[in-house]
Amino acid sequence: MRSTALQDAISPALFEGFVHAEDGRLVDGRNEPLLLRGVALGNWLLPEGYMWKFEPPGPQSPREIEALVADLVGPDRAAQFWSGFRDRFITENDIARIAAEGMNHVRLPINSRVVMDEGGALILEGLELIDRSIGWCRDHGLWVVLDLHGAPGGQTGTNIDDSPNGKPELFTNRNYQDQTVALWAALARRYRDEPVVAAYDLLNEPLPEASRSLHSNELVALYRRLTAAIREVDPHHLIVYEGTHWATDWSIFTEVWDTNSMLQFHKYWSPPDRPSIRSYLEVGRELGLPIYMGEGGENTLGWMQMAFQLYEDHDISWNFWPWKKIDTRTSPCSIDPPDGWAEIVAYAAGKAPKPSDDDAWQTLGSLLDAMELSRCTYRREVISAVLRRAPLRIPAAGFGFRGPGVSYQASASATLDDFRSDDLVTIRHERGAAPNFSYTDNGSASQGDGFVVCLGPGDWVAYDVELVQMAELGIEVAMDAANAEPTITVSVDGDPVPVESTDDGVIRGTSARAAAGRHVVRLECIAHEATIRWLDFQIT
Repeated sequence: MRSTALQDAISPALFEGFVHAEDGRLVDGRNEPLLLRGVALGNWLLPEGYMWKFEPPGPQSPREIEALVADLVGPDRAAQFWSGFRDRFITENDIARIAAEGMNHVRLPINSRVVMDEGGALILEGLELIDRSIGWCRDHGLWVVLDLHGAPGGQTGTNIDDSPNGKPELFTNRNYQDQTVALWAALARRYRDEPVVAAYDLLNEPLPEASRSLHSNELVALYRRLTAAIREVDPHHLIVYEGTHWATDWSIFTEVWDTNSMLQFHKYWSPPDRPSIRSYLEVGRELGLPIYMGEGGENTLGWMQMAFQLYEDHDISWNFWPWKKIDTRTSPCSIDPPDGWAEIVAYAAGKAPKPSDDDAWQTLGSLLDAMELSRCTYRREVISAVLRRAPLRIPAAGFGFRGPGVSYQASASATLDDFRSDDLVTIRHERGAAPNFSYTDNGSASQGDGFVVCLGPGDWVAYDVELVQMAELGIEVAMDAANAEPTITVSVDGDPVPVESTDDGVIRGTSARAAAGRHVVRLECIAHEATIRWLDFQIT
């Protein structure tokens, strides 16, 4: 089992004081260590085209999606649709399910146009949407990270920030900067006494590759200005700063701008190993600030299992992206597209004629119905992968990241393309080709997961698995070859598990009854060599 301290750190939210940074750690209002685990409510207040299955040249930004809906059904019906969308895409039922799954926070992406008009005036209806989500989270024990995903003028110049002209005009237009400062000051004033709000995430993924070298100084100056404006009205809340280039480049973080702050990186489509996050660990350590993986997901189950294991083994708070989208295998909630939706998607891409107004209106109404949590296809396997929760299949390379003597013991090492190169375990790609950590929602479920682990006598590897209730744990270990006698031993929390070999090269066993919580399953090679492909855990 994990230590009691870390189990407490991932307990449900307790709103006693404010989440804050202290001595390089994230702590709650009682000054107890805190590890944030959560999901993002993406698409709700800032729609993104890929979550609707729109592909270029179809609409990608909120403005483009709004224009499509207005084109399909006219402005009056479009207004009705968006009102229904705000009411039904995320409801209290979604928040309750997130809490029931063991999360302790949500990240709420906000488009400035929802809460501030073009002239800089606040929009009460938009602020009330935030208030409503905070109220639900209070009732269900979740903190909220407020994330300005689309700043006035746009902080990226891409579809994800709803920039009006496809440029990061936030950094070239003083008026947009003034509006952003005013918006954060207003949010800080509104929520300064609200302990349900865990943090202010100032700007999502500012300055991608094409513009980071041009405007990095302006970003730093704006971060400083936003910090000062917030601190004028709110001394309590944690401030979160993201790096440039989709939050992956932390070169701007050379000093501490506010002692009660946290640094955020995002991680997609890259190796889920320690070398890939080493620079973030080093910067956090040098500046004495906690770090947060604020967006990650959109990949295979095996990648998710390894990546989120990696974060927790380094005490990195995390947030999974996103909770819900249309026709997906990579989010917990998949909205089943209604009849007629494919025709709208095809029209949006210029591949089909425009549906009639009435047909489009009927389809949009059916889509709203399908967004209700009870109507979605719930992909529990995604939650299981992120939390390493049985039932679960773990790739062989998904052993822990806590180092030799804790997560593994091995006498030799040989890795492929530097994957897990700092762990002295022999890992190879079973297909004989370089691993591919990229993924699309319609891609192969096994892409990027085809690693095997090779153990010699005396070598061992250890895997974490979580039980939600007391149960026996059924364990299957797939080996490269069948043997009359097992070449490995299996234990759970140090207690041996009787196993037997099968003709198909799988070793099977069942543990004694184990309590709810995190458990460590260890495989040790006892004879010859053992080549492990995957582990499968079932509740029996």
